[in-house]
Amino acid sequence: MNVSIIIPAYNEAGVLEQTLSRIRRLNPHEIIVIDGGSDDATRSIAEREGAKITSSPSGRALQMNAGAQIAGGEILLFLHADSAVTPEGFQKMIAAMNNDSVLGGAFSLRIDSPKWALRLISKLATLRSRYFHLVYGDQAIFVRKSIFDQMQGFATLPICEDIEFYLRLRKQGRTILLQETALTSARRWNQEGIFYTTARNILIAGLFLMGFSPRILSQWYLSIR
Repeated sequence: MNVSIIIPAYNEAGVLEQTLSRIRRLNPHEIIVIDGGSDDATRSIAEREGAKITSSPSGRALQMNAGAQIAGGEILLFLHADSAVTPEGFQKMIAAMNNDSVLGGAFSLRIDSPKWALRLISKLATLRSRYFHLVYGDQAIFVRKSIFDQMQGFATLPICEDIEFYLRLRKQGRTILLQETALTSARRWNQEGIFYTTARNILIAGLFLMGFSPRILSQWYLSIR
């Protein structure tokens, strides 16, 4: 089963090389990096690491849709530029998707840090996903390309496009949350503070689910970063 790994990137030179090095070990059908107008070495790093590169206006939803449009794999795996999955997790995903009744899913979250607070947040995020079906993009969402196309991809929202897509995917049929983890960088929590980052993310997700405008939420998010 062919898997296309799709990575939206914007000025990610600091983390992209390590991410692509990890992903190459998975031996996917292809790795697609969608550059959103970077002015650092993002594109040259992607080229050097053998990824297929395309460009798109900045914005994760737009970039991921652009990557999916040129993807040749049967399965689309969306990764953030600072996230990765293990070879074992990758194979578990393929095994799960060999069941025709499974349309897609996500990995459990593991933040790359020894700090007890971030280990706790990782566990709580997994519980949130399991019991409330709220999945974020740093959990490496995967989906059959045929289903993705049928759903017309990610809604072009400036924020919370990952939550919206996964909730919509669940309405299409069966999804699966893997016990295997997507490893994501702790840089946001380290730079902005663990409590602040977590509280802000919870608040924005909650307001989005209550029906607040994603555009207003995005403006507010950018103003308080």
